[in-house]
Amino acid sequence: MENKKAIKLIDKILENLDKTGINTDTLIDDIKELREYALEEQIPLVVKVLRLTYEHVQANNSFLIPILDEEPLVEDEVIKTTDDNSPEESLKYLILLIRNLNNKANIADLKEYRNLLMA
Repeated sequence: MENKKAIKLIDKILENLDKTGINTDTLIDDIKELREYALEEQIPLVVKVLRLTYEHVQANNSFLIPILDEEPLVEDEVIKTTDDNSPEESLKYLILLIRNLNNKANIADLKEYRNLLMA
């Protein structure tokens, strides 16, 4: 995403996931706010993925989509890769994908998350 406020919000979401895990109260509001930035930037894939994500978290009080099998491919970002396939790690990966939409692999992974969330 290009918007500096959106990038700050993404960083806040990632930090909160590290500190408190999936705290649905703040997480859902933050994802809804991030979705508004995606609407402004007219990025339909991100808008849909974020809506499906917060609806999924609301319904399940967690993020039950496992992290994708491929290695994270986020440019200019150091990602800690662990064997931990927790809901927090998968959600963090999804949010990191949104941070850099110039990477074609990130777009492909977002489409895969969209498909998993819709299934």
